[in-house]
Amino acid sequence: MQKRVLAIHDLSCEGRCSLTVALPVLSACGIHTAALPTALLSTHTGVFTDYACLDLTEEMRRVLAHWDTLALAFDGLYTGFLGSFEQISLVGGVLERYRQEGGCTVVDPVMADHGCLYATYTQEMAGGMGDLCRLADVIVPNLTEACILLDRPYTPSPDEGEICGLLEGLAARYGCSQAIITGVRRGDQLGAAAFRAADGAFSFAGAAMLPQVFYGTGDVFASALTAAAVLGHDVGSATRMAVDFTHEAMLHTLENGLPLHYGVAFEQAIPGLLRALGLA
Repeated sequence: MQKRVLAIHDLSCEGRCSLTVALPVLSACGIHTAALPTALLSTHTGVFTDYACLDLTEEMRRVLAHWDTLALAFDGLYTGFLGSFEQISLVGGVLERYRQEGGCTVVDPVMADHGCLYATYTQEMAGGMGDLCRLADVIVPNLTEACILLDRPYTPSPDEGEICGLLEGLAARYGCSQAIITGVRRGDQLGAAAFRAADGAFSFAGAAMLPQVFYGTGDVFASALTAAAVLGHDVGSATRMAVDFTHEAMLHTLENGLPLHYGVAFEQAIPGLLRALGLA
């Protein structure tokens, strides 16, 4: 039977990120994907200025009220950027409403990078994001977000022992079965470290570090990871697939001479992801 996922993210009209990544990636993997947009933006907020932004909190309520009249069920729930503190509690209710036994809830606590909260986030929102993480099976913070979630000082280049400590701390505090930290460096590689709470297993998946700064890679990674997890792959193999997919998308972006601030060319990397998943 075809798997079904609900993706809860903002929609940036230009720039590959959030729903414009999640929808095509999950759909290409054969997963029926429903969307609950949290905000409508003219572009992503990573580098552009003077962007238009429409908060969709009230429309989310209307969508959810209609959905309550339908017999909807999802094998996976996947959350990303949220636009307000009010939305955090709203999305928490969605996760509680649609979580099911044997399903997979992935929370990407998008709120910070490079040691700082995003301009649109407050400390109150950061605390609320922790409440969402408690409803997740898998959480996917970057290094900055992991430190914020654990109230620990940010260290730009933690060693392997520190990364393991962060992963164990996340799993213990938030009760998730799998914790993954992105943006982890090991030697000349950049990738993600994963922890499986059931048996205490750690793993790392990396790819050759590139000197350029890319945008939207977190959403590319988390979307591929969600697809792999919903399709039944364990945390180690899902992390490996997501890292390889993201890295290939970055390489295609460079090979085609595309402007980096519009996101990475994940579309050209989808065939490789499908092969890794055994779907092609």
